[in-house]
Amino acid sequence: MNIKVGVIAGAALLVAWQTQATEVNVAVAANFYKPLQLLVADYQKQSHDNVVLSVGSTGKLYAQIVNGAPFDLFLAADQRRPQKLVKDHQGVASSEFTYAQGRLIFWSKQPDLIAQNSDYLKSATFKQLAIANPKAAPYGAASVTVLKKLGLYKQLQTKLVYGQNIAQTFSYVNYGNVKQGFVALSQVYRDGKLSQGSGWIVPNQLYTPIRQDAVLISNSVHKAAAQSFLNYLQSAKAQQIIRSFGYDIPKHNQ
Repeated sequence: MNIKVGVIAGAALLVAWQTQATEVNVAVAANFYKPLQLLVADYQKQSHDNVVLSVGSTGKLYAQIVNGAPFDLFLAADQRRPQKLVKDHQGVASSEFTYAQGRLIFWSKQPDLIAQNSDYLKSATFKQLAIANPKAAPYGAASVTVLKKLGLYKQLQTKLVYGQNIAQTFSYVNYGNVKQGFVALSQVYRDGKLSQGSGWIVPNQLYTPIRQDAVLISNSVHKAAAQSFLNYLQSAKAQQIIRSFGYDIPKHNQ
């Protein structure tokens, strides 16, 4: 009889644990998807909550949130959309913070194609250049800014091939559809070096800093669990992981 009681008690504890577990739905900009996968794996070592990721361009994810998509958190690739959600009372003001500052790289899958300078880009001898859609993706807008500051935009405009987001843009270059393009440094960088290919890391002064903000969605039904994950993203361990992908962390976040 004691054994039965123990089994029943154990089953009750399991049911209670499963009941307490919460599913946190996160809308994440495409550039941060790979780092976030690693962050979620680390976070779930200390939490029983299940973090579910939906990836896309910042513009499209923002539109989904505005139209009532059931996300708990928004990790954008800019500050403008999270700030607009807060202004329109669709984001929790006290939760918003800059979790990373993105970097842009002119990159090719070919190991020796691009030197660590802008010479190959300025030569304009290539047929196509991949960038993310500048209307929906902040990394695409940054790419256009770089080309304009270098005086190359008019010359290269007809060669531009647009990805819907930075993930699709990376796929174009990674699979050889286009030999070169502007992608997020985080897509090709790990632990202080390029993981593959060749590229020129674009100097920060050539484009507006890509400050990426996170915000808790006002109509979230899992606010406590979502805030817990936001708190983790601001921890020293999380920031170490974020930096390993080539992101900067704004000083006020440290």
